[in-house]
Amino acid sequence: MPGLIYLYGMDRAALVKNIFAKRSVLCVGLDTDLAKIPRHLLQEEDPAFAFNKGIIDATKEFAVAYKINTAFYEAQGVKGWQSMERTLNYIPKDIFTIADAKRGDIGNTSEQYARTFFHTYPYDSVTVAPYMGSDSVKPFLQFDGKWAIVLGLTSNAGSADFQLQQCGNELLYERVLTTVASWGTPGNIMFVIGATRKEQLQEVRALLPDHFFLVPGVGAQGGDVDTVCRNAFNKDAGVLINVSRGVIYAGSGEGFAAQVHEAARKYQQEMAVYF
Repeated sequence: MPGLIYLYGMDRAALVKNIFAKRSVLCVGLDTDLAKIPRHLLQEEDPAFAFNKGIIDATKEFAVAYKINTAFYEAQGVKGWQSMERTLNYIPKDIFTIADAKRGDIGNTSEQYARTFFHTYPYDSVTVAPYMGSDSVKPFLQFDGKWAIVLGLTSNAGSADFQLQQCGNELLYERVLTTVASWGTPGNIMFVIGATRKEQLQEVRALLPDHFFLVPGVGAQGGDVDTVCRNAFNKDAGVLINVSRGVIYAGSGEGFAAQVHEAARKYQQEMAVYF
């Protein structure tokens, strides 16, 4: 229930251990849209949780992380927050959890956001927007075993508006990556790096050889597992490849879970060859 204090998250050693045990870097994105879930689940008391429960049961054998996109729950008001909490608490404790909330504000506000996603709700990590500088990131780095996953280089069309602009002798995203990395360690900062940019995956890995990257854009957005693994793996794997639509909407009807299981299995098999 909200208000309880959760002090412990998943440290890097535990995350890496699970990755190598499963030979997987699959992060399943729980972007649960009530307009897209199987129709029979709408009769449930909590349709979003019923769907998520089915997804988690079908994928936990292969997934090393789950990313809950909070926008899909916040849009439903109080009921959505309740669905999100039930989902978070249902995820096995040995699987890394991500609040995809993209928070970031002045220091005292960021402190409250950190309490929301690290104390009130027991997430291991939260995505953070760094536009306001250190004020918007450092408050998330004060919790043992918890991670800030900072927007670095994204794969959306609008990323060119700012991220790819020249900033002195480097591009703006490069300045962001190296500056933010200096505020923490590879044990409490990850970066969001889009999967559709082969050359930039190589460049970012060269800039940050030890950090983990959360990599969206595989599947529906055009990225692929091979490109990410070949260009961004490090000794600890060093990536979490997020797939949302390509897994959670792989099936429909009452037998959706079997199709979801098969989709997750195929992604894990693609990843396993790199271990």
